[in-house]
Amino acid sequence: MPADPTITGFTVRDLRWPTSLDNIGSDPMNLAGENAFGYLQFQTDGEHIGTGWSFSNGQGNDVLCAAIRSLAPRYVGRKLSSLTANMAETQRKCVSGQVRFMSPERGVLQLACCAVLNALWDLWAKVEGKPLWRLVSDFTPEEFVRCIDFRYITDEITPEQALEMLRKQAKTKHERLDLATSNKAVPAYNTSIGWLGLSDDQVREGLKKAVTQGFKHFKIKGAQGVEADRKRLSLVREIVGPSAVLMVDVNQIWDVDEAITYMKNFSDLGLWFIEEPTSPDDVLGHAKIREALKPYNIGVATGEHVNNRVMFKQLLQANALDAVQLDACRLCSVNEILSVLLLAAKFNVPVVPHSGGAGMVELCSHISTIDFVCVSGKESILEYTDHLHEAFVAPAKITDNGYHVSPTVPGYSCDVKEAEFEKFEASAGSFWQAEQGRR
Repeated sequence: MPADPTITGFTVRDLRWPTSLDNIGSDPMNLAGENAFGYLQFQTDGEHIGTGWSFSNGQGNDVLCAAIRSLAPRYVGRKLSSLTANMAETQRKCVSGQVRFMSPERGVLQLACCAVLNALWDLWAKVEGKPLWRLVSDFTPEEFVRCIDFRYITDEITPEQALEMLRKQAKTKHERLDLATSNKAVPAYNTSIGWLGLSDDQVREGLKKAVTQGFKHFKIKGAQGVEADRKRLSLVREIVGPSAVLMVDVNQIWDVDEAITYMKNFSDLGLWFIEEPTSPDDVLGHAKIREALKPYNIGVATGEHVNNRVMFKQLLQANALDAVQLDACRLCSVNEILSVLLLAAKFNVPVVPHSGGAGMVELCSHISTIDFVCVSGKESILEYTDHLHEAFVAPAKITDNGYHVSPTVPGYSCDVKEAEFEKFEASAGSFWQAEQGRR
């Protein structure tokens, strides 16, 4: 294996699972969706392949794949070291050029840039023989900062300030590394019990199972009407007990004042936050909702549809968040995620990544571990959903007492088993060619 492999080619594939058949991911805004990847692999002249993908919801995944194909050729012929020596510059060049006009650092092109950079990070970690979280955790503060493009956020955090923060945490990093390697770094919260399409009986059975698995945090989908939501939340509270942490997610369904009026009805149920109460682009709207719900002890969280570090900066500046719910594929890969981790730590707001779709837990288990070990130094929680882990070469797992298992396989846990493509690649996979898939 060359110590410094050269990228020799790439493939892009359209992978879609029929998750709508099981109501997986059903919420007020998305009643049916197919968890899907625009899946990129960089081939090299060595033994390693760099895998990266971005997530979509079925229809439109062909557009994502086309965007990835527009970017991937830039990297053919490049040595890995020429890209990793200055990852901040690599990120900036990825989002630059003529394609930037299509939608600068947002939308489908941002998802495509994420897939490309994910593949480079995955390749880098594989070559180093480390899981990605450990690769980053072993960085010096200077190496960490060299991976971040600080453009547009220096009014809140500069490279020099970031170095100071990281050096402070580095003094006790070894203690948190020990916790990470013993799977005591990232507690999990359960979302799979809360999909909108599940019956009360399914929720009840799922909750009982989750409690036995050690879960102490639970999230359900809402916005089905005050009485229906109260019934579902009361059911959850009855089973999990008064000490469990409950959250509600409505996936952008309300106007600002509507969200405030609606959520006041649940002040007695001990909710930590309402997630995505309104448009993900409405920074001031989220701030207004948070301020109005403070007397009711209900916080506000958002982030799974926040496209870039600038929007997170503004949400934090506006005191609009009680939890930063960054998405591993909505932001521009690990590079931009590292900048958001620093911003969140500066504002002392916990990072609670969104990982409600296929493969998201696999990626975010790396991100939450990096935050704990290197950046915030504080224990937070990470979403856990129980579907499609069997599709991955290095599947996410939880411990018997409800912690995420820190990844151990070199790379970014991106690789999907080939059998999944044989069945679910669009549109040639055997499922999509069969009668049910065509329908």
